[in-house]
Amino acid sequence: MIKSADEIAAMKVAGKLTANVLEAVADIIRPGINTLQIDAFCERYIVDHLKARPASKGQYGFQFSVNTSVNHVICHGIPSQKQVLKKGDIVNVDVTVEKDGYMGDSSKMYCVGEVSRHAQRLVDVTQQCLYAAIRCIKPGARLGDLGFAIQQLAEKNNYSVVREFCGHGIGKEMHEAPQVLHYGKKGRGLELRSGMTFTIEPMINQGKSEIKQHKDGWTVTTKDRRLSAQWEHTVLVTDNGVEVLTLREEEKTLFEGIAP
Repeated sequence: MIKSADEIAAMKVAGKLTANVLEAVADIIRPGINTLQIDAFCERYIVDHLKARPASKGQYGFQFSVNTSVNHVICHGIPSQKQVLKKGDIVNVDVTVEKDGYMGDSSKMYCVGEVSRHAQRLVDVTQQCLYAAIRCIKPGARLGDLGFAIQQLAEKNNYSVVREFCGHGIGKEMHEAPQVLHYGKKGRGLELRSGMTFTIEPMINQGKSEIKQHKDGWTVTTKDRRLSAQWEHTVLVTDNGVEVLTLREEEKTLFEGIAP
């Protein structure tokens, strides 16, 4: 669970490459593109440009390099030629990159053209839920502190937190201990220690928290078919706070004072 200096160095590389994918794919997300094209772009970028491996491909039998979750899809959306993005859609692209045996895992919401005010608000609040949890991280904090921060902000905005899925430890494997819940109570749960690496990936619903698992074994949607949003980062607990290993250029100033 605690990573060595060499492991942390490798994870920083993988995290940076993961961020690069989400930065690059932004240029092609527009009305008229289908989600299979997004997947193909990401795979080629990871393999050809980054000289790395799309770790989701083949994991648990998944056939694609990224998840593309559109509108009321909570997570694990399957890329499809038939799913063509249109103006007003919101889409989450979730990517895991392996480089030299270590993983980076991150996701970002993209707004397709101009979206409705209520969709934009959900996207923005969900992102702030992720950031609120990240700002709680330091040695001695508890995982429950992170979940509490997410839950409090989501519910304050009359949204609900999906409870069936959670963040996770990460390193040589995509999914390691511990589980990182997106709800909870302050002071509860595992105590954070320097050298821990894990993901935080809150899934926030516009309506009720209930989910529907589809017959394809992957796609998860909101039961009431209202919108859902998700943002994810891989983080490292440092001696004096936190480092976001998958931080994108657009976020560089957000965590000044808490990152090393």
